[in-house]
Amino acid sequence: MAFLRVNGVVLHHEFRGAAGKPMLVFANSLGTDFRIWNDVAARLGGRYRVLLYDKRGHGLSEATPAPYAMSDHVKDLAALLDHHRIEKAAVVGLSVGGLIAQGLAALRPDLVAGLVLCDTAHKIGTEESWNTRIDTVLEKGIASIADGIMKLWFTPAYRSPDNADFVGYLTMLTRSPVQGYVGTCAAIRDADLTESTRALKMPVLCMVGDQDGSTPPDLVRSTAQLIRGSEFRIVAGAGHIPCVEQPEAVASLIDTFLRDAGYVKSSQAAQSV
Repeated sequence: MAFLRVNGVVLHHEFRGAAGKPMLVFANSLGTDFRIWNDVAARLGGRYRVLLYDKRGHGLSEATPAPYAMSDHVKDLAALLDHHRIEKAAVVGLSVGGLIAQGLAALRPDLVAGLVLCDTAHKIGTEESWNTRIDTVLEKGIASIADGIMKLWFTPAYRSPDNADFVGYLTMLTRSPVQGYVGTCAAIRDADLTESTRALKMPVLCMVGDQDGSTPPDLVRSTAQLIRGSEFRIVAGAGHIPCVEQPEAVASLIDTFLRDAGYVKSSQAAQSV
Protein backbone atom coordinates (compact mmCIF):
# COMPACT_ATOMS: atom_id res chain seq x y z
CA MET A 1 0.00 0.00 0.00
CA ALA A 2 1.28 3.48 -0.87
CA PHE A 3 0.89 6.37 1.56
CA LEU A 4 2.17 9.88 0.99
CA ARG A 5 1.89 13.17 2.85
CA VAL A 6 1.04 15.97 0.42
CA ASN A 7 -0.67 19.29 1.02
CA GLY A 8 -0.70 18.54 4.74
CA VAL A 9 -2.60 15.23 4.55
CA VAL A 10 -1.66 11.58 4.14
CA LEU A 11 -3.23 10.10 1.00
CA HIS A 12 -3.59 6.40 0.24
CA HIS A 13 -3.09 5.66 -3.46
CA GLU A 14 -2.16 2.91 -5.86
CA PHE A 15 -0.80 2.63 -9.40
CA ARG A 16 -2.07 -0.10 -11.68
CA GLY A 17 -1.84 -1.00 -15.31
CA ALA A 18 0.93 -0.71 -17.83
CA ALA A 19 3.89 1.54 -17.15
CA GLY A 20 4.65 3.92 -20.00
CA LYS A 21 1.01 4.20 -21.07
CA PRO A 22 -1.20 7.32 -20.96
CA MET A 23 -2.11 8.27 -17.40
CA LEU A 24 -5.69 7.85 -16.19
CA VAL A 25 -6.63 9.14 -12.71
CA PHE A 26 -9.81 8.14 -10.85
CA ALA A 27 -11.47 10.17 -8.08
CA ASN A 28 -14.19 8.47 -6.02
CA SER A 29 -17.51 9.59 -4.59
CA LEU A 30 -18.69 10.61 -1.13
CA GLY A 31 -18.65 7.75 1.36
CA THR A 32 -16.61 5.38 -0.83
CA ASP A 33 -12.98 4.49 -1.41
CA PHE A 34 -11.09 3.80 -4.59
CA ARG A 35 -12.24 0.18 -4.73
CA ILE A 36 -15.42 1.32 -6.50
CA TRP A 37 -13.21 1.62 -9.61
CA ASN A 38 -11.71 -1.88 -9.40
CA ASP A 39 -13.72 -3.44 -12.23
CA VAL A 40 -13.29 -0.43 -14.52
CA ALA A 41 -9.56 -0.18 -13.83
CA ALA A 42 -9.15 -3.89 -14.54
CA ARG A 43 -10.66 -3.40 -17.99
CA LEU A 44 -8.47 -0.39 -18.81
CA GLY A 45 -5.19 -1.34 -17.18
CA GLY A 46 -3.74 -2.86 -20.32
CA ARG A 47 -3.97 0.43 -22.24
CA TYR A 48 -3.45 3.00 -19.49
CA ARG A 49 -1.35 3.68 -16.43
CA VAL A 50 -4.04 3.98 -13.74
CA LEU A 51 -3.81 6.01 -10.54
CA LEU A 52 -6.43 5.33 -7.88
CA TYR A 53 -6.50 7.33 -4.65
CA ASP A 54 -8.64 7.84 -1.57
CA LYS A 55 -9.46 11.51 -1.17
CA ARG A 56 -8.99 13.23 2.17
CA GLY A 57 -11.17 11.69 4.88
CA HIS A 58 -12.03 8.56 2.90
CA GLY A 59 -10.75 5.01 2.72
CA LEU A 60 -7.28 4.75 4.19
CA SER A 61 -6.43 8.42 3.67
CA GLU A 62 -6.14 10.68 6.68
CA ALA A 63 -9.35 12.19 8.01
CA THR A 64 -8.37 15.69 9.03
CA PRO A 65 -10.88 17.65 11.14
CA ALA A 66 -14.00 18.90 9.35
CA PRO A 67 -15.04 21.02 7.55
CA TYR A 68 -13.20 20.84 4.22
CA ALA A 69 -13.27 23.13 1.21
CA MET A 70 -13.39 21.82 -2.33
CA SER A 71 -10.06 23.55 -2.85
CA ASP A 72 -8.57 21.23 -0.20
CA HIS A 73 -9.53 18.18 -2.25
CA VAL A 74 -8.38 19.79 -5.50
CA LYS A 75 -5.00 20.82 -4.12
CA ASP A 76 -4.55 17.37 -2.57
CA LEU A 77 -4.87 15.76 -5.98
CA ALA A 78 -2.67 18.36 -7.67
CA ALA A 79 0.02 17.77 -5.05
CA LEU A 80 -0.21 14.00 -5.51
CA LEU A 81 0.26 14.34 -9.27
CA ASP A 82 3.11 16.81 -8.85
CA HIS A 83 4.88 14.53 -6.38
CA HIS A 84 4.84 11.69 -8.87
CA ARG A 85 5.87 14.04 -11.69
CA ILE A 86 2.75 13.31 -13.67
CA GLU A 87 2.62 16.15 -16.16
CA LYS A 88 -0.60 15.25 -17.96
CA ALA A 89 -3.49 12.92 -17.18
CA ALA A 90 -7.07 12.20 -18.13
CA VAL A 91 -9.12 12.53 -14.95
CA VAL A 92 -12.27 10.52 -14.23
CA GLY A 93 -14.36 11.74 -11.31
CA LEU A 94 -17.59 10.40 -9.83
CA SER A 95 -19.95 12.67 -7.87
CA VAL A 96 -17.73 14.74 -5.55
CA GLY A 97 -14.84 13.20 -7.46
CA GLY A 98 -16.28 14.93 -10.51
CA LEU A 99 -16.28 18.24 -8.65
CA ILE A 100 -12.63 17.62 -7.75
CA ALA A 101 -11.88 16.87 -11.40
CA GLN A 102 -13.59 20.07 -12.54
CA GLY A 103 -11.73 22.04 -9.90
CA LEU A 104 -8.39 20.55 -10.90
CA ALA A 105 -9.01 21.35 -14.56
CA ALA A 106 -9.76 24.96 -13.63
CA LEU A 107 -6.87 25.39 -11.18
CA ARG A 108 -4.22 23.37 -13.04
CA PRO A 109 -5.24 22.94 -16.67
CA ASP A 110 -1.63 22.02 -17.41
CA LEU A 111 -2.20 18.72 -15.63
CA VAL A 112 -5.46 17.71 -17.34
CA ALA A 113 -5.66 16.29 -20.85
CA GLY A 114 -9.39 15.61 -20.59
CA LEU A 115 -12.21 14.95 -18.16
CA VAL A 116 -14.73 12.20 -17.69
CA LEU A 117 -17.41 13.52 -15.34
CA CYS A 118 -19.55 10.70 -13.96
CA ASP A 119 -22.82 11.34 -12.12
CA THR A 120 -21.77 14.81 -11.06
CA ALA A 121 -22.56 18.44 -11.76
CA HIS A 122 -21.19 21.96 -11.53
CA LYS A 123 -23.27 22.35 -8.36
CA ILE A 124 -24.82 19.55 -6.32
CA GLY A 125 -27.60 19.99 -3.77
CA THR A 126 -28.51 22.98 -1.63
CA GLU A 127 -27.09 24.52 1.50
CA GLU A 128 -30.14 23.34 3.44
CA SER A 129 -29.94 19.75 2.22
CA TRP A 130 -26.24 19.42 3.04
CA ASN A 131 -26.61 21.06 6.44
CA THR A 132 -29.42 18.65 7.26
CA ARG A 133 -27.26 15.69 6.27
CA ILE A 134 -24.29 16.96 8.28
CA ASP A 135 -26.42 17.50 11.38
CA THR A 136 -28.02 14.07 11.08
CA VAL A 137 -24.69 12.28 10.67
CA LEU A 138 -23.11 14.14 13.59
CA GLU A 139 -26.08 13.33 15.82
CA LYS A 140 -26.99 9.81 14.73
CA GLY A 141 -24.11 8.47 12.64
CA ILE A 142 -23.77 7.51 8.99
CA ALA A 143 -25.79 4.31 9.48
CA SER A 144 -28.88 6.43 10.13
CA ILE A 145 -28.90 7.68 6.52
CA ALA A 146 -27.52 4.55 4.86
CA ASP A 147 -30.79 3.10 3.55
CA GLY A 148 -31.70 6.35 1.87
CA ILE A 149 -28.25 6.70 0.35
CA MET A 150 -28.36 3.16 -1.05
CA LYS A 151 -31.58 4.01 -2.89
CA LEU A 152 -29.72 6.84 -4.62
CA TRP A 153 -26.61 4.81 -5.36
CA PHE A 154 -28.04 1.60 -6.79
CA THR A 155 -30.95 0.32 -8.84
CA PRO A 156 -33.70 -1.71 -7.13
CA ALA A 157 -32.44 -4.88 -8.77
CA TYR A 158 -29.01 -4.41 -7.22
CA ARG A 159 -30.27 -3.48 -3.74
CA SER A 160 -30.82 -6.96 -2.37
CA PRO A 161 -29.51 -8.42 0.89
CA ASP A 162 -28.78 -11.53 -1.16
CA ASN A 163 -26.33 -9.52 -3.26
CA ALA A 164 -23.04 -9.80 -1.40
CA ASP A 165 -21.56 -6.89 -3.34
CA PHE A 166 -24.42 -4.62 -2.28
CA VAL A 167 -23.86 -5.54 1.37
CA GLY A 168 -20.17 -4.78 0.92
CA TYR A 169 -20.79 -1.31 -0.48
CA LEU A 170 -23.27 -0.60 2.28
CA THR A 171 -20.57 -1.51 4.77
CA MET A 172 -18.09 0.72 2.93
CA LEU A 173 -20.43 3.67 3.45
CA THR A 174 -21.24 3.03 7.11
CA ARG A 175 -17.57 2.56 8.02
CA SER A 176 -16.52 5.86 6.47
CA PRO A 177 -14.79 8.24 8.91
CA VAL A 178 -17.41 10.68 10.19
CA GLN A 179 -15.06 13.67 10.01
CA GLY A 180 -14.18 12.80 6.43
CA TYR A 181 -17.81 12.35 5.47
CA VAL A 182 -19.20 15.54 7.00
CA GLY A 183 -16.09 17.48 6.04
CA THR A 184 -16.65 16.57 2.40
CA CYS A 185 -20.39 17.27 2.69
CA ALA A 186 -19.40 20.83 3.65
CA ALA A 187 -17.06 21.03 0.66
CA ILE A 188 -19.86 19.99 -1.71
CA ARG A 189 -22.31 22.36 -0.01
CA ASP A 190 -20.03 25.33 -0.58
CA ALA A 191 -18.93 24.48 -4.11
CA ASP A 192 -20.47 26.25 -7.09
CA LEU A 193 -18.23 25.60 -10.09
CA THR A 194 -20.62 26.95 -12.70
CA GLU A 195 -18.41 29.68 -14.10
CA SER A 196 -15.08 27.86 -13.93
CA THR A 197 -16.62 24.79 -15.55
CA ARG A 198 -18.23 26.92 -18.24
CA ALA A 199 -14.75 28.24 -19.07
CA LEU A 200 -13.15 24.80 -19.55
CA LYS A 201 -11.45 24.25 -22.90
CA MET A 202 -10.58 20.57 -23.12
CA PRO A 203 -12.26 17.32 -24.13
CA VAL A 204 -15.03 16.44 -21.66
CA LEU A 205 -17.37 13.47 -21.43
CA CYS A 206 -20.31 13.61 -19.01
CA MET A 207 -22.03 10.31 -18.21
CA VAL A 208 -24.76 9.31 -15.78
CA GLY A 209 -26.69 6.25 -14.71
CA ASP A 210 -30.23 6.27 -16.04
CA GLN A 211 -31.58 5.65 -12.51
CA ASP A 212 -29.28 7.99 -10.60
CA GLY A 213 -31.24 9.41 -7.68
CA SER A 214 -28.49 11.74 -6.48
CA THR A 215 -27.43 13.57 -9.64
CA PRO A 216 -30.18 12.68 -12.14
CA PRO A 217 -29.58 12.68 -15.89
CA ASP A 218 -31.09 16.13 -16.41
CA LEU A 219 -28.69 17.66 -13.87
CA VAL A 220 -25.66 15.99 -15.45
CA ARG A 221 -26.90 17.06 -18.89
CA SER A 222 -27.05 20.66 -17.65
CA THR A 223 -23.35 20.46 -16.79
CA ALA A 224 -22.51 19.05 -20.21
CA GLN A 225 -24.41 21.95 -21.77
CA LEU A 226 -22.12 24.41 -19.97
CA ILE A 227 -19.00 23.03 -21.64
CA ARG A 228 -18.55 23.74 -25.32
CA GLY A 229 -17.95 20.57 -27.31
CA SER A 230 -18.60 18.18 -24.44
CA GLU A 231 -20.28 14.81 -24.89
CA PHE A 232 -23.17 13.39 -22.84
CA ARG A 233 -23.99 9.72 -22.39
CA ILE A 234 -26.51 7.78 -20.28
CA VAL A 235 -25.55 4.41 -18.82
CA ALA A 236 -28.51 2.01 -18.80
CA GLY A 237 -29.23 -0.09 -15.75
CA ALA A 238 -27.27 2.01 -13.26
CA GLY A 239 -27.83 4.34 -10.35
CA HIS A 240 -25.37 6.89 -8.95
CA ILE A 241 -22.36 4.54 -9.12
CA PRO A 242 -22.41 3.02 -12.61
CA CYS A 243 -18.78 1.93 -12.31
CA VAL A 244 -20.04 -0.70 -9.85
CA GLU A 245 -23.24 -1.77 -11.60
CA GLN A 246 -22.11 -1.41 -15.21
CA PRO A 247 -18.29 -1.44 -15.29
CA GLU A 248 -18.01 -2.77 -18.82
CA ALA A 249 -20.18 0.02 -20.23
CA VAL A 250 -18.34 2.68 -18.22
CA ALA A 251 -14.90 1.39 -19.25
CA SER A 252 -15.97 1.28 -22.89
CA LEU A 253 -17.29 4.85 -22.80
CA ILE A 254 -14.08 6.12 -21.18
CA ASP A 255 -11.83 4.30 -23.63
CA THR A 256 -13.80 5.32 -26.72
CA PHE A 257 -13.91 8.95 -25.59
CA LEU A 258 -10.17 9.15 -24.92
CA ARG A 259 -9.35 7.48 -28.22
CA ASP A 260 -11.65 9.80 -30.14
CA ALA A 261 -10.10 12.78 -28.32
CA GLY A 262 -6.65 11.66 -29.47
CA TYR A 263 -5.33 11.13 -25.96
CA VAL A 264 -4.34 7.51 -26.33
CA LYS A 265 -2.77 7.94 -29.76
CA SER A 266 -0.99 11.25 -29.24
CA SER A 267 0.05 11.04 -25.60
CA GLN A 268 3.68 10.18 -25.18
CA ALA A 269 2.64 8.13 -22.16
CA ALA A 270 2.69 9.05 -18.56
CA GLN A 271 5.81 8.34 -16.60
CA SER A 272 6.66 4.94 -15.21
CA VAL A 273 6.14 5.02 -11.46
